[in-house]
Amino acid sequence: MNDPGQIDQARTDQATVQKLVEEFLAEHPPPTTDDRTLRAARFDAGLAFVHFDPGCGGLGLDRSLQPLVERLFLDAGCADWSARNVIGLGMGAATIHTHGTDEQRAKYLKPLFTGEEIWCQLFSEPGAGSDLAALATRAVPEGDGYIINGQKIWTSLGHVARRGLLVARTDPDRPKHRGLSYFLLDMTSPGVEVRPLRQITGQAEFNEVYLTDVFVPATDRLGAIGDGWRISMTTLMNERVAIGGRGNRRGDGAIGHAVASYRDAVHAGRAHPADRDRLMRLWTTVEAARLTNIRAAAQVGRPTPGPEGSIAKLQYAELNKAVYELCVDLLGDAGMLIDNYTFSQPDLSSAASDAPDVRRAFLRSLANSIAGGTSEIMRNILGERVLGLPGEPRNDRDRPWKDVPRS
Repeated sequence: MNDPGQIDQARTDQATVQKLVEEFLAEHPPPTTDDRTLRAARFDAGLAFVHFDPGCGGLGLDRSLQPLVERLFLDAGCADWSARNVIGLGMGAATIHTHGTDEQRAKYLKPLFTGEEIWCQLFSEPGAGSDLAALATRAVPEGDGYIINGQKIWTSLGHVARRGLLVARTDPDRPKHRGLSYFLLDMTSPGVEVRPLRQITGQAEFNEVYLTDVFVPATDRLGAIGDGWRISMTTLMNERVAIGGRGNRRGDGAIGHAVASYRDAVHAGRAHPADRDRLMRLWTTVEAARLTNIRAAAQVGRPTPGPEGSIAKLQYAELNKAVYELCVDLLGDAGMLIDNYTFSQPDLSSAASDAPDVRRAFLRSLANSIAGGTSEIMRNILGERVLGLPGEPRNDRDRPWKDVPRS
């Protein structure tokens, strides 16, 4: 942004947003206002997603202002819903706002933001993980809607979700990328079965979802028939920014836990000078990533994040593992132990816990390089779309999906 007029406008918009937030908080003090009531009022005031259209929780401003708004509300003591509705807030809202009808926006965006309706993502399948376009779940037209059959896997928070972002195949005679359609699924519909997947931590944050003759009305199809791949890219690009951009305040998240672990180790006489050096190196890398992620989340002037979001996601995944590995090492012999493996199903993303057992957090961090797109896929995206390197050979791009061999 080098144009003086643009710079002046950006400063004006920033001052406007800060004033609006201050006035809102004065009228709705977080300590004395019910959280859901506050979030509903925030949506009505256009301070939910400031880059969305007026009436949709926004003010029609640039998305670069959204990180500022989130920080102001967090600093005022408002609850952070990013872990409780990470799919809805980080991915679903932007997808519905970008591709939804006026009726779909009015129906879904406000209860999504208030937390009344939790969302999940129904993309991956047992035979189509990294290759999303190869998915086999079918949606067949019937009456005023579709009958859907198939299986989805790695569905975070599916056990508490009321709504789901679903991609299904509507035309097996077309190439795999062009025969997909996008749906907004009511998870309480007959034929939807959610089964927990127990993780190495003992928890079941992820699930597998079976869809058996599930009816979805045509009014819950998002976008045109066959446009599912393009719409899913909006979801995935926002997902990578949402994952990589967690904790936009200095010292938040894993690195804050590492600092606390180091202090405990110093007091216990376990710390070594090399541990301090390791911590400082991680701190500076995390801080550089945090600032980079804020810029990626802002994406000035662009309605949908670009491949830069893959940088944020890749950094988050690899750094999170390295930071929690340090935390475990700082525990000494106790780092080899864990309290228990009692089965539980958390109602929020355990990856964002405020005060985790760092041993359990380390085990959970191993999933970061898989969920939301593997680190290998992120590197392919960056190599091909950012660096302009040749793409991997693909011989199924123009073949009908039904003719492509599948495992």
